[in-house]
Amino acid sequence: MLEPVSVGLKFGFLAVLYLFLLWVARSALKDMRRGHGGVVESDETAASDATGMYSAADGLAPLDDFEPRLLVERAQGHEPGTAYDLSNGATLGRGDVEIRLDDPFASSSHARISRQGHVVVIEDLGSTNGTYLNEEPLGGPQPLHSGDRIRIGDCEFSYEQ
Repeated sequence: MLEPVSVGLKFGFLAVLYLFLLWVARSALKDMRRGHGGVVESDETAASDATGMYSAADGLAPLDDFEPRLLVERAQGHEPGTAYDLSNGATLGRGDVEIRLDDPFASSSHARISRQGHVVVIEDLGSTNGTYLNEEPLGGPQPLHSGDRIRIGDCEFSYEQ
């Protein structure tokens, strides 16, 4: 009499285990399909809170005085305080890029910083470990403001205008 109950419990446990594995696989596939674009915000939310800290139009400088720079706070192979000119934009990563990172957590083309008039925008290029702006993972292109902190792996930078 105990043997059928025991077999039933074993099959029940296996069914629950397989359902759990299917749930994990489905969640992983959903995250992969979402890609690096992330969640799309409504226009009203995006306009009122561009980076979660500032409005995109705050602190606009005249174009002739606009000299965006990326300052090294901490990065292996870079001297702290080194400034990189971002007037023409730059790509960060381990490969053949403008700002090369000697970090095992950085992808070959990890992130791109580009200038769009008065606004400098950072975007993750589908990296494995992600790019962080002010300790928040990037979910899509985000405008940069003076004092913003960028982290890629163990490398930390700050943005200045």
